[in-house]
Amino acid sequence: MTTVLLTGFEAFGGDARNPSGEAVAEAALTWAGPETLVTATLPVEFDASAAELRELITEFAPDVVIATGLAGGRADVTPERIAVNLRDARIPDNAGARPVDEPSVEGGPAAHFASLPVKAISAAIAAEGIPASVSHTAGTFVCNHVFYVAAHEAARRPGMRAGFVHVPWSIETAPAGAPSLPAIDIAHALQIAIRTALDVHADSGLSAGALH
Repeated sequence: MTTVLLTGFEAFGGDARNPSGEAVAEAALTWAGPETLVTATLPVEFDASAAELRELITEFAPDVVIATGLAGGRADVTPERIAVNLRDARIPDNAGARPVDEPSVEGGPAAHFASLPVKAISAAIAAEGIPASVSHTAGTFVCNHVFYVAAHEAARRPGMRAGFVHVPWSIETAPAGAPSLPAIDIAHALQIAIRTALDVHADSGLSAGALH
């Protein structure tokens, strides 16, 4: 049986909620399979998130890993293309850690590309009327760290593919004036991402490049 691991994050800092974790939970409630969907909410902590992710991968041996997180300020659902081997925190994580210029994986390559069809995922989400675009940077905070660890594990495990999807604030959780989408649309976008990742192995040849 094909297994998919889908993760989101807990609330960060002073936020009461995190739309990524809530969307993951909602996607699980309405997942119809036939593949097995395993979900988890990770802590917004560099060390603990990576440790928990590795434990989940070891326990469930997923064929596909899709980690998700909040990109407050973005208006689109954004599949990420590149994870960099860098932990450089402008602010502390939920455990108070603030690494600067540290690798996510000691001795790992400078970057990993997502092994999911990010352009096809973006196009499939947009085709359902949900704003979506490919992103080329997941930052250097915990989201990128989890993305890099997932991609690094996938590179070591034949048959496993991994990627990351950033989501905007949901309307239900957004600070005043922040770009947002309905929570139900974010959850639906994650289901589309899963389905597309499972069904599409060769990504679209269309450009998803950026000028800056």
